[in-house]
Amino acid sequence: MRIGDEIMSDNCTSNCSTCPSKCDSSKPSREDLFEKSNEYSNVKKVIGVVSGKGGVGKSLITSCLSVLMRRKGYDTAILDADVTGPSIPKAFGVHEKALADQYGIIPAETKTGIKMMSVNLLLDNEETPVVWRGPVISGTVKQFWSEVNWGEVDYMFVDMPPGTGDVPLTVFQSIPLDGIIIATSPQELVSMIVAKAVNMAKSMQVPILGVVENYSYYQCDDCGKKVSIFGESHVEEIAKKYDLDVLAKIPINPEIAKKVDAGEVEEIEANWLDDAVTKLESKLVK
Repeated sequence: MRIGDEIMSDNCTSNCSTCPSKCDSSKPSREDLFEKSNEYSNVKKVIGVVSGKGGVGKSLITSCLSVLMRRKGYDTAILDADVTGPSIPKAFGVHEKALADQYGIIPAETKTGIKMMSVNLLLDNEETPVVWRGPVISGTVKQFWSEVNWGEVDYMFVDMPPGTGDVPLTVFQSIPLDGIIIATSPQELVSMIVAKAVNMAKSMQVPILGVVENYSYYQCDDCGKKVSIFGESHVEEIAKKYDLDVLAKIPINPEIAKKVDAGEVEEIEANWLDDAVTKLESKLVK
């Protein structure tokens, strides 16, 4: 018999485990693939920060969004899924090693109380390269979700590695993302960068919350004129093409780099992301 778009046997018992048929009812849903979180964790919203290529500022966007959400009184956390290039702890000036107890791995905390877990918090030496194969890296990311006792978290931001490889796929499949933010920059490559991230998100049925453009412009301290150092932005037209919101445009500012290098990302004003935070709050309200 036909129900909707599915073809089911008249003798269907609704027990897919013993059924030889290949109807749609036997296929696992996206939720079926999720990794179970630590029993003491209560993470309400999970946002992934992705891009189709490296070097566009995903870690900066992840860090600043978590800081701004924290300033608004939310309990925030960062899961650093960029296992081979972890930079989150350094940006926050966190260097102590992660500990564990009978309830799970204990995430590190920043000066303002943002929780984080990164492979750099597990290495004896922060400068030791992570020369691991894909399955080991993917397993580590799963453990950051399932074995870390995150406690109460209103917003968790997942800093993804660039591209559409093993780790982004693992995060999309294993962690219940409420949506992703696509990081990009004002270059001709932006169309391809955004397209890759959009197509992956659609194939994995993950909502796209919007686009953030980094290195968007430089604003002169003397006259206030905005100069497009890396060329004119194409983010608006690309966002329109894929029906996406432009959440923010981040300027080029040497002070941002200085704060991050000094481990003082929580001191960055980051008012250029205020509208992005407001939009995220409204998009993720149930």
